[in-house]
Amino acid sequence: MSVTDIRPIKTELRQKYRSLRQSMPPEIKKQRDEAIANQVRRLWQYNSNSILLIYVSTAIEVDTFCIIRRALEDGKRVAVPRCVPDSRQMDFYYIQSFEELAPGMFGVLEPEANPDRLYDERDGGLCIVPAFSYDWQGYRLGYGKGYYDRFLSRFEGNIVGICHSDCVQRTLPHGRYDRPVELLVTEKFLRRTVRNG
Repeated sequence: MSVTDIRPIKTELRQKYRSLRQSMPPEIKKQRDEAIANQVRRLWQYNSNSILLIYVSTAIEVDTFCIIRRALEDGKRVAVPRCVPDSRQMDFYYIQSFEELAPGMFGVLEPEANPDRLYDERDGGLCIVPAFSYDWQGYRLGYGKGYYDRFLSRFEGNIVGICHSDCVQRTLPHGRYDRPVELLVTEKFLRRTVRNG
């Protein structure tokens, strides 16, 4: 039987994985986040790209502050997202420190909309993507707003997903135009996926 409306299923899964993350003991989360950060730093996708596009994490997400800090120390150009008001679009802006960030839409830390620091999509790079969950094919369960789906549909660089291993499941419902990540990184394993051509 085919499922025509996957939205209720996604809503239920988001609640499941949000509860799972919120109930994780802080010391366990810290250990897992550090392991994921160490995995990312060893990736050829990380080491071969001079540009890193990465989200600024909230309390229930895989921590990206240590990845951002290390990337800046490594001399990479680091760009983080800013939601465009009254749209479902986001732009990435280059930052040099966390002091350049301030709470924006949804309470997430965002950079200033400085045209001189706007990331150009033609520059490629490595994009590290957040999600509530990933499946074995690299499809993601996002937050339901579509910001990353729209951005990734145009992005030409490498796409890596990071996630705790207990937030990975065999399959997730996804739409025809959803784009999977090419590599999934958890604290326990790496999983290469087939990229849409």
